[in-house]
Amino acid sequence: MAKKNKSNEKERITILVSDETKNRWQDFSKKKKYSTLSKLIRESVEFYMDFSSKPNPITTISKLSHDLKEPLTAIKGFSHLLIENYRDKLDWGTLTKMKQVYDQSLILEEIIKSVLDSYQYEKVQYDIMIVDDDASTNNVLLDFFQLKGYSCKDFISGSRIFKELELNKPKIILLDIILPDINGYEICKKIKSDEKYNDILIFYISAVPESEIMQYMKETMADGYFLKPFNFLEFEKLSNYL
Repeated sequence: MAKKNKSNEKERITILVSDETKNRWQDFSKKKKYSTLSKLIRESVEFYMDFSSKPNPITTISKLSHDLKEPLTAIKGFSHLLIENYRDKLDWGTLTKMKQVYDQSLILEEIIKSVLDSYQYEKVQYDIMIVDDDASTNNVLLDFFQLKGYSCKDFISGSRIFKELELNKPKIILLDIILPDINGYEICKKIKSDEKYNDILIFYISAVPESEIMQYMKETMADGYFLKPFNFLEFEKLSNYL
C-alpha cells in the first residue's frame, strides 16, 4: 500500500511480511548499520533493479537459443503436418509453398544450431547448473543464487547437459525430475556412474511426491532434493559446498 505525502511527493510503502522475516531484516539492518528498515528495503530494491538490468553472458545465449527455437519448432511442425495430412487436398501451388517453408525451416534450424553451439560450448566456469524445463523456475533460481554471488547456468532439457559437462563442470546440479526428453533419475544415475563427474553434487528440484523421490535416492546416488514450491531458506545449506 502506497501513501503519497503531498508536501514532498514521496511515498511511504507498507510491506506485509511475517514476523520471522521482519526479525531477519531487522537483525541484518543492525549488523550492516542501517539507520532504518525502510532504508535497507529501498537500497535492496535499487540494488536488485541495477543487478537485473545487467546482461548475464552465461544465461543470454541460453535465452537466445530458447527464443529462436520455440517459434521455429511451431513453423517446422505445422508445415510438416499440413504436408503430410493434407497433401491430397492442397493444390499444387500451395503444396509447393508449404514444402519450401518446411525445407527452409530445416536449413534455418541447422544455422541456428551451428551459430549457438559455437558460443554455448565455450569454457565458462560457474558454480551451479540448473536444469528445469520451466523457464520461470529457472529465472527465479538464477536470480536467487546470483544475488548471493554465485555463478549459474540453466538448461531446459536434460540431454543438452551431457555435452555441456564435457567442457564445464559445475560444483552443484539442481535437477528437475520430469523433463521433456530424459527424466532426471536417468540423468543423475548416468552422471554419478561416471568417475569423471561423480563428485558433482546433484539435488533434485521437483513437484513429484517426496515418497517417490525417496525411493530413487539410493539407486540414482543423488545428494538431496528440494520440493516445489520452494522454501528458499533451505537452499542456504548449499553454501557449504560452494
